[in-house]
Amino acid sequence: MIIKYPLSTEKSIRLMESENKLVFVVDAKANKQQIKKAIEETFNARVTKVHTINDNKGRKKAYVQFAPESPAIDLATKLGLM
Repeated sequence: MIIKYPLSTEKSIRLMESENKLVFVVDAKANKQQIKKAIEETFNARVTKVHTINDNKGRKKAYVQFAPESPAIDLATKLGLM
């Protein structure tokens, strides 16, 4: 399983509103192409960019930017983040 869960922090909510991005905690071994494919298949939304970062808690976070026709806020509502 590549996508573990979405993050709902103040920063992630700000990114969602300003840059159409959502933040997910993902499998540490997953690469950007695998993350993009998993998110597009799971949520049926078009992804334009994926940035990854390993945090100090040992998690790998993926900052996923969605295409304009796939609003991140709609996806967050479906996921129960909003």
